[in-house]
Amino acid sequence: MNNMKKIVLLMTLLPFSIVAQHTLTVNVKGVKSSEGLVGVGVYNTEDAFLKDEVTGVFSAAIEGATTITISDLPEGTYAVSVFHDKNSNKELDTNFIGIPKEPVAFSKAKMKTFGPPSFEECAFTMTSDFEITIPFK
Repeated sequence: MNNMKKIVLLMTLLPFSIVAQHTLTVNVKGVKSSEGLVGVGVYNTEDAFLKDEVTGVFSAAIEGATTITISDLPEGTYAVSVFHDKNSNKELDTNFIGIPKEPVAFSKAKMKTFGPPSFEECAFTMTSDFEITIPFK
């Protein structure tokens, strides 16, 4: 590859390489057993909230508290949902009307009587590495 092509390629890729990437640490408290998995979904828009996560991670459940670390998130506004996937099927099990049968929790908000909180109620801004504690009630 000649020098001019290398320079053009470098200039094309440079804006993508200088975007800061951060780590989100999610401490899930109140995990009732070490049975199954704890799932974490990270969302960055109201439209995607609880439908299409930026990233989704599962980790072995640890009774008491489970910590999950998610790397490579750019600066931005996010909301997090967590659930204790007791049967390890990687799906939130619900009853026939859609009420969760497994423990569920959210960043900065809690489940409402008639459904989950909104993205806005759960949202926080990441400008550097960020740690959040989300308790199961």
